[in-house]
Amino acid sequence: MSDAILTLNAGSSSLKFSVYATEAPPALLMVGQVENLGPSARLKVGDEVREIGAADHTVAIRAILETASAVLAGRSVIAVGHRIVHGGEDYTGPVLLTAEVREKLAALSPLAPLHQPHNLAAVEAALTAFPDAPQIGCFDTAFHRGHDWAADTFALPRRFYEEGVRRYGFHGLSYDYITGVLRREEPEIAAGRVVIAHLGNGASMCAVKGGRSVASTMGFSALDGLAMGTRCGQLDPGVLLYLMERGMSAAEITTLLYKESGLKGLSGISHDMRTLEASDAPEAAQAIDYYTFRIRRELGALTAVLGGLDALVFCGGIGENSSTIRARVCEGMEWLGITLDPVANGANARRISSGPVAVMAIPTDEERVIAEAAVAHLA
Repeated sequence: MSDAILTLNAGSSSLKFSVYATEAPPALLMVGQVENLGPSARLKVGDEVREIGAADHTVAIRAILETASAVLAGRSVIAVGHRIVHGGEDYTGPVLLTAEVREKLAALSPLAPLHQPHNLAAVEAALTAFPDAPQIGCFDTAFHRGHDWAADTFALPRRFYEEGVRRYGFHGLSYDYITGVLRREEPEIAAGRVVIAHLGNGASMCAVKGGRSVASTMGFSALDGLAMGTRCGQLDPGVLLYLMERGMSAAEITTLLYKESGLKGLSGISHDMRTLEASDAPEAAQAIDYYTFRIRRELGALTAVLGGLDALVFCGGIGENSSTIRARVCEGMEWLGITLDPVANGANARRISSGPVAVMAIPTDEERVIAEAAVAHLA
């Protein structure tokens, strides 16, 4: 019997996990998450939910191990793989999370305040639970590190770029997985010009040419580009100056942009697209209008960067599951070669187009990318 790898994807209020056997490719044994970290956390695996009470990341990992004991019977966890949102300039691939590396990553927390501190908290908790297992960090920014200078810079004095103020791009683990699927199963598309739309509570789009990222809608932080569940997306920097002049502090502006904006702020109802699609409120409809408008606008821009379009791929919780959003994005895009097959789209089929540009809906799997990185490290 093989040993096991644990993958952790930590947020401020949740800890997603997967358990894989160590053979190549890794075989999934269990997947789940601890929700509502804090005074009343609960662990969810499939349809089963267990209340675990007050829990931080350390307590959550103990609960995960208790639940996973059945599938771990006879197996040892010999590596833990972590999603780390920000790798900065230095980390272009998976790395061993030594104390020195963790210190450097902690310094990047202001660039991803919703994610980075919690990613690192999970690392510390896993070190306590598995002191002898290597901890492997996989970075959402790594996929984008090969951009041309013009795609990475801002029109600020050059010293800021040299200090690290540049476009990093995010959701790289998802894009890595999708490009891998295309490479194995759709090689002609993989070799061409593809826009991938990762649409979930966090959302971004990436222009990929020959399997390589050439541009992303996200930039210096995970705020830029598309509207998201609670994040604002693209914003005129003059708005920030105006808010500052009105007396808002940096902390207040951070809360506004990261936690009170996006679909939640536009609708005044919810950050959850399912709730908005089911609502009759005009504010819900307007929030969806803005959401799809920005996706369509970025699709045109990324197509221009690519010099044409061979495929559009939807992934992420909304991209994979909402036929309505996919239809709204593609409506009237025949000029670009995009025509949806409404039956295939409604059935959430993989290929949902009938025009010359392939439109696809592919479930992403960031955890498998992490597990494969851990197996490669062990090898």
